[in-house]
Amino acid sequence: MAPPLTDTRVLDLSAGSVGGIATMVLADFGAEVVKVEPVGGDPWRSLAAAPMWLRGKRSVELDVEAERRRLEELIREADVVVSTDSPAQARARGLEYPDVRALNEAAVFCSITGFGPTGPYAEYPAYEALVSAKSGRMLSFSGQRLREGPGFAAVPVGAHGASQGAVQGILAALIERQRCGLGQIVETSLLQGLMPFDLLLLLLTQLAEREPEVYPQIFNIGGGMPTLNYHPVMSRDGRWIQLGNLLEHLFYAFMDAADLTLLFAEEQWQGGQAEWTPEATEEMRDRILERMQEKTCDEWMEIFRAQGNVAAEPFTPTHDAVDNLDMAANGDTIEIDDPDLGPVKQVGAIAHLRETPAEISRPAPRLGEANGYSWTSRNGHNGDVPMMTTPNGTTPSGKPLDGFTILEFATIIATPIGVSMLADLGARVIKVEPIGGDPFRGMGGGPLRGLLAAKTNAAKESICIDLKDPDGQAIVADLIAQADAIVHNYRPGVPDRLGIGYETAKAINPEIVWVSANGYGPDAPGARRPSAHPIPGAAIGGALFQAGSAMPPPGCETIEEIREASRQLMRANEANPDPNTGLLVASATLLGLYAQRRYGVGQEIYVNMLTANAYANSDDFLQYEGKPARRQVDGELYGTAPWYRLYEASEGWIFFAALRDEEWTAFCRKAAPALEDRDSVDEHALTTALVELFAQAPASEWESRLTAVGVGCVRADAGPVGEFLIRDEHVLANGFSPVANHRRLGDVRRWGALTTMAGGRDDYGPGVLAGQETDEILEEIGRGGEIESLRSAGVVWSEPVELE
Repeated sequence: MAPPLTDTRVLDLSAGSVGGIATMVLADFGAEVVKVEPVGGDPWRSLAAAPMWLRGKRSVELDVEAERRRLEELIREADVVVSTDSPAQARARGLEYPDVRALNEAAVFCSITGFGPTGPYAEYPAYEALVSAKSGRMLSFSGQRLREGPGFAAVPVGAHGASQGAVQGILAALIERQRCGLGQIVETSLLQGLMPFDLLLLLLTQLAEREPEVYPQIFNIGGGMPTLNYHPVMSRDGRWIQLGNLLEHLFYAFMDAADLTLLFAEEQWQGGQAEWTPEATEEMRDRILERMQEKTCDEWMEIFRAQGNVAAEPFTPTHDAVDNLDMAANGDTIEIDDPDLGPVKQVGAIAHLRETPAEISRPAPRLGEANGYSWTSRNGHNGDVPMMTTPNGTTPSGKPLDGFTILEFATIIATPIGVSMLADLGARVIKVEPIGGDPFRGMGGGPLRGLLAAKTNAAKESICIDLKDPDGQAIVADLIAQADAIVHNYRPGVPDRLGIGYETAKAINPEIVWVSANGYGPDAPGARRPSAHPIPGAAIGGALFQAGSAMPPPGCETIEEIREASRQLMRANEANPDPNTGLLVASATLLGLYAQRRYGVGQEIYVNMLTANAYANSDDFLQYEGKPARRQVDGELYGTAPWYRLYEASEGWIFFAALRDEEWTAFCRKAAPALEDRDSVDEHALTTALVELFAQAPASEWESRLTAVGVGCVRADAGPVGEFLIRDEHVLANGFSPVANHRRLGDVRRWGALTTMAGGRDDYGPGVLAGQETDEILEEIGRGGEIESLRSAGVVWSEPVELE
């Protein structure tokens, strides 16, 4: 069957990788993408990853002012128009949504900006690091290196979030267009793209202010040594391995594979880890670190893979991760012959759709090779719902997935946070949890217990069911009959045992979209191995990139040196790999729902963590002859170049970004005339000069002076993420932290949606408690009379509103 977006016409007016990746995903799944480039081409064509994000498209070189009529012809026949103009640029070029709608009311218009459509930062340059610094994210890396001040946030997760937010919004808008016949505006931004990566601080900041005696003010999570479950370890040959055995049974599997289980016979290590004294924990840490030095990395990995229940992978730089054997076996790396570059090895499709798979074959186009191109005729497909419909009098609601029901069988972060994005788009999400709830609800300890789950379960309903009980499986069968999609993160074989395998679900509901998300993918050698967020962080290179050029050190001779290196590596391997994966879970599910509505088919869909993190690191995840090297982060985590770096001001810290020649010229003319010819000064000398310059005035003054002339410069230490999201006037002006009523916590600001649809709304749902809607859902499926007996038999459950 044809890919889901076959015959969909996408006009790509974007510049750079964020819009480029969004429209590439659409092209991968069948869309006809025409990229309109200014005379001379997209200014970011020189980026190393451009051959990837330009693939599958047609290039039209066009002066949009001089050739306006030609541009309008393309807009009139497009289904989707994608722009990365700032609000002022769009206004000046006459390419705001009302301009597009006047030409084509059925077109979906996707706007991707840096900070959002309004507010005091709307015209700041759209650079990832500026948004990261301004929003407080870089403060979360303070302490990674032993110096004062914020740390550079290396992996471009905001760009990854914004590109997938655009994909999700576009697909949801196309689904809604089939109902109402109208397009709508879809808005996302780098700032919204960063929203999935704060899992706690927005909520904790509010609670700490409300009840300071109860809730700790923790703003720099993970500053100490790693847990024993999530520990980087050094092998005999000096290579590092990341462990990711979050759950207790996985930790014991590691201890067994490492031949350390005899230690549990000693008195200080009786019971679970929570019962060990701090001294016992530190002694166990040393025993593990010593043991891991007895074999080489390859020897340990052979043991761990053979054991089958140990989550572990070597630390690998991204440019080498392209050769990952699991990804190759799963079909997640592909090779395309480029007419200029030769073979280009790169990441493949975001997901495997069994019935409507991606088709990727065409390389990046040469500039202007499709000049004069006209849209091809629509072919139509058997059973196809018409691409365009006549307006029926209804208008887009801001909830394009209203009417869809998604069943979630998933735990911890990666998959649940992805499904929450679908809930924010209006889908009804029923989270089916085990008795006792998702284990993530119990993590954190003390007053933090349950807070983490508020983010991952936002806007859902919850029912707790014993899936090993026949009565529990019968309840689930009733739910499947009324659902549009199932999303789970079990390892292969487990869904079948629990009554939610694809064949079982398909027999109940032939059009069900069945999405599986796990570590490695179904066709990889590691398909049945466990994974957790540090694993792809290490395997795909994000952790080493964030660690900076000083890590790992060339030689660690003492346990103290190994401990410190492991601390820094774990700080670098932060939680981003889980949300990175969740973003693809949401996009893949929407591709399946669109195919379901268009072709009337259900199907299996597979998403994995390695591919998701290859997308988040796609600036370096490709190989070809002559590829420019990824600029490394310096050893002290300031940045990647003198013109893209943290600097200490006379008061506070700034992040300075002047990547383009015109930005550098504007900066020099405003503040440093002697540095205008930067090519004549080596980077070390240039950095020294800028250190001296920025030390002459406060951070806030530099921000106001340089942003006034269009140069990227923001204060980087104004406050942590939580404070920014609840108080900053720009966030409030854009509605990026709406208020929701949580059953236990009351009215609290929650994280805004990744994508704003049809101008936005203010009724986003809160996080839910485990089993909060158990009774209501049972009533709905006709089992109201069984509630008491099911509860007494332990088949269903709900957690109490008040914590014990």
